[in-house]
Amino acid sequence: MKKSEALFGVVRIPLDALAIFAGLLLSYYLRVARIDLIPNVQLLEEAQSLPPLNAYILSFVLPSILAILLLAAFFKLYVLRTTLSAWEEVFRVIAVVLLWVIGVIGWYFLIRREFFFSRMLLVHSVLFLILFIVTLRTMVLLLQRTLLRWGVGVHLVVSVGRQPASHVAQDTLKNDRRYEYIGHVPDMKALQQLVAHCHPDLVLQTDPDPSSKETVMLIDYCRSHHVGYAFLPPVFADVPHQLVVERLGFLPIVRFCPTRIDGWGKVWKRLFDIVASAALLIILSPILLLLSFLVLLTNGWPIFHVSHRVGEHAEGIIPVLKFRSMVRDAEVKKQELFAKNERKDGPLFKIKNDPRITYVGRFLRRFDLDELPQLLNVLVGQMSLIGPRPHLQEEVNKYGLYERRVFAVKPGISGLAQISGRSNLTFHEEVRLDLQYVEEWSFLLDLWIVWRTIFVVIFRGG
Repeated sequence: MKKSEALFGVVRIPLDALAIFAGLLLSYYLRVARIDLIPNVQLLEEAQSLPPLNAYILSFVLPSILAILLLAAFFKLYVLRTTLSAWEEVFRVIAVVLLWVIGVIGWYFLIRREFFFSRMLLVHSVLFLILFIVTLRTMVLLLQRTLLRWGVGVHLVVSVGRQPASHVAQDTLKNDRRYEYIGHVPDMKALQQLVAHCHPDLVLQTDPDPSSKETVMLIDYCRSHHVGYAFLPPVFADVPHQLVVERLGFLPIVRFCPTRIDGWGKVWKRLFDIVASAALLIILSPILLLLSFLVLLTNGWPIFHVSHRVGEHAEGIIPVLKFRSMVRDAEVKKQELFAKNERKDGPLFKIKNDPRITYVGRFLRRFDLDELPQLLNVLVGQMSLIGPRPHLQEEVNKYGLYERRVFAVKPGISGLAQISGRSNLTFHEEVRLDLQYVEEWSFLLDLWIVWRTIFVVIFRGG
């Protein structure tokens, strides 16, 4: 660890204590002066229950400083080598201050069985504590980044191995001011020659093998010469954002997560699907009844076409509902039309002017109204509002391992490929977009796709 990292880590403690002291003291003086920070408005009466300043400092300010510093330490705001972004640090400061004020209220109300001596003082304290702590920490961060530009506190990194470091690792090392990537060497001999000219802070092995003599020698060399040693995961180097460090008992492990729709992400996505699909079914019920009557009147029975598609994790078949937009013997005629298939690059079957589509079916497909019954699939949990295209079993039988990655999540009514001109995309482009959604999912991405879907349907995009 660099001395500057330790210095900047330690200095945050007294600066936070100073910020807390200043914030609580300023809040006290504002309450005494009956100032509530609302211009030209005076809402406060003269303070009656405020303790003397000395008693306030001893009984409230000093214990609060200790409590907030302990909370900040619990939230890892004093780690010497921080990996938090500036926004993550701000959110943690806010969480610490809010927990502190909840603790103050609980102490006075539940333990001492009395109200705090000034509610406005507490309000001011929350605002000033967040403002002062964040301001001082920002100043420290800016000073630290300035010194990094001058080379103070920069870690020299060299990669070692038969294979060079991945492009992702090299780009990260070159763009992160905390590191200076001094290059790649193939073996121990080349590393020793490099160390004779400059002393790296970190050796990054690109092809670790615990049974290899070279790996053992490299680790022993780094330990004996007090050089940091680390290794890049030998697999999944192209998707580092999908690797999670966990523990198996006391053993650290690196686990691969095929999608971010896991844990709470899966819970929130399912809750969104339930609420949104139920609301849409209620709102659109008159339209659904009207379309059902229109299909029955013009095309006869059945109203719905049930397409059997492959579900999540490629486990089992789900019945995907659609308003029937084709003639009754569409599957039989499909075999006769295979020679006219316009999708030559993959297993999908597409014809631009499919003769099997009925007159009403063309209207339904024009505005994607034929897919509205799939809201029932979403409600019961077979599909999601947003996800990859539902796949036919006959198509999946022709997929390779790469294409099968899309089954990490539930199929969706709309998705990233659907709003990107699905009918105009090649099969491989569609798979690439579906995999991008699977690997980079976020709740905001889902909301953006919902928003884009509206315009794609209206303006007939793809």
